[in-house]
Amino acid sequence: MKKKNITTITLEEALKTKGQTQKDAPPGPPLPEDFWKHAKVVYPDGPKEATTIPFDADMLAWFKAQGQGYQTQMNAVLRSYYEAHKDEPSVKQ
Repeated sequence: MKKKNITTITLEEALKTKGQTQKDAPPGPPLPEDFWKHAKVVYPDGPKEATTIPFDADMLAWFKAQGQGYQTQMNAVLRSYYEAHKDEPSVKQ
């Protein structure tokens, strides 16, 4: 972790956060432009459901070029987006 990301708070400030959940937390700063260059994919365990989804050809080719397990990798990337946004109101387009 870079030192610029470390924040020092007093015990009094820490005690004020007692009992708060992530939903109570203020939104963090926007992700930096190079976030995905340094992100690590976490592969979730659990049951999967087969489906057919049309993806952009170039994106699918790129994931396939990563080798075996590309579908699991795609699922992990989609899950990370889902986890970051699942509590936001749904917007239908």
